[in-house]
Amino acid sequence: MIKIAIYPGTFDPLTNGHIDLVQRTLKIFDEVIIAVATSYRKQPLFSIEERIEFIKESVREMKGARVEPFNNLLVSYAKDKKSLAILRGLRAVSDFEYELQMALMNRRLDANIETVFMMPSEEYTFLSSTLVKEVASFGGSVKGLVPEIVERALEKKFRIQS
Repeated sequence: MIKIAIYPGTFDPLTNGHIDLVQRTLKIFDEVIIAVATSYRKQPLFSIEERIEFIKESVREMKGARVEPFNNLLVSYAKDKKSLAILRGLRAVSDFEYELQMALMNRRLDANIETVFMMPSEEYTFLSSTLVKEVASFGGSVKGLVPEIVERALEKKFRIQS
C-alpha cells in the first residue's frame, strides 16, 4: 500500500521552509501531494496557476512529490486521494493553537485521516510567506529563503507595482 500525505496550503509564495518539509516528509511517506488552495479569503499575491508552476519547478526532482489545486473540504480531498495523513508545519507555539483546532475538526470529520505535525529545520523556523512578501515588497533580499523561481517572480511583481 502506498502511503500518501497531503500537504495543503496557499503557498503564497512557496518558501524554502515548505520545500524542507516536503523533502523530510518524503522520508516517511511514499508520496506527498502538495495541495494548493485557491484561498479567496487571503487574496493571494500570485494566482493559483503561478503558485502551482513555482511548486512544480521547485519539486520536479523530488520523487514522490506532486502538485495539485484544490478548493473543497480538505478531509474530502484527502479521502478522494486515499491519503493517510494531512501534513502541517509548526514553526512556533503561536501556530499550534490554530493547527490544533483544525486537526481536531478534521479528525471529527474523518477519524481515519491523521494530522502529522512537523517542524521545519532550524534555519527556517522564523520563515513565513507573509514575512517573505513583506521583505520583498520593500526591496529586501529574499535570496536563500525561497526557490530562485519565486525570488525572480517577487522581484518582478514588486518592481511592476512600485
